[in-house]
Amino acid sequence: MDYIQAIIIAIVEGLTEYLPISSTAHMGFTAALMGMEETEYLKMFQVSIQFGAILAVVVLYWKKFFDINNIQLYYKLAIAVIPALILGKLFDEKIEAVLGNQIAISTVLVLGGVVLLFVDKWFKNPKITDEKDISIKKALTIGFWQCLAMMPGTSRSAASIIGGLTQGLNRKAAAEFSFFLAVPTMLAVTVYSIFVKTWGEGTNHAQKGYEMIMASEQSIIAFILGNVIAFIVAMIAVKTFISVLTKYGFRFWGWYRIIIGIGLLIFFWQQ
Repeated sequence: MDYIQAIIIAIVEGLTEYLPISSTAHMGFTAALMGMEETEYLKMFQVSIQFGAILAVVVLYWKKFFDINNIQLYYKLAIAVIPALILGKLFDEKIEAVLGNQIAISTVLVLGGVVLLFVDKWFKNPKITDEKDISIKKALTIGFWQCLAMMPGTSRSAASIIGGLTQGLNRKAAAEFSFFLAVPTMLAVTVYSIFVKTWGEGTNHAQKGYEMIMASEQSIIAFILGNVIAFIVAMIAVKTFISVLTKYGFRFWGWYRIIIGIGLLIFFWQQ
């Protein structure tokens, strides 16, 4: 991977991580379109730059994250992330098996887009406008909804936001709680993928990916560059998404997923 490829993938991660369009799918498509081989190094890089995207939300919402008077937020996030931790571990191998199937992911992208076209009609009378009004039970329910994103192409953001809407949250509150929930979820995935999975299982194949990131000056620079760019772009994307979602709802993102998904289906089907 050269610097240009690292920058492009980092931009895609930053743009798509918090949007309801699946960052995993977009990074996979981008790498494939650039002719990059799906190596352990590439997988590790895509996971590692999520750290930059995590920091973007922490910085943007630092007042809420570091508000000692709002300790309930930590309880809610801790409870909400449990389903993803358990089910993610149980279905890890099955998820990995689908990650390289671009046809399957493109199909899910289209189907998810169709769902987003109708979401605004399904949830018209929200009752909760602030994270502080979310109960522990509702937070756990949103956490289970987030697990739908274990199917690559689904979008963690879309699943958790729709989960929030089912619990009576308005668009802005649902999106913001989705952002907050992304922090422990993505942090757990990053730590598990780079450290626990690599060192715990003791597989030379997985360990090679980690070692490649730290193997040379170019790899280290790409790692740092990727995280910095993902951080900056994610900050812009989060602010923009909140504004667009509040004003226009999900239809725009639904049509985006459908158009991009169909285009990618045609492209990969011909390969």
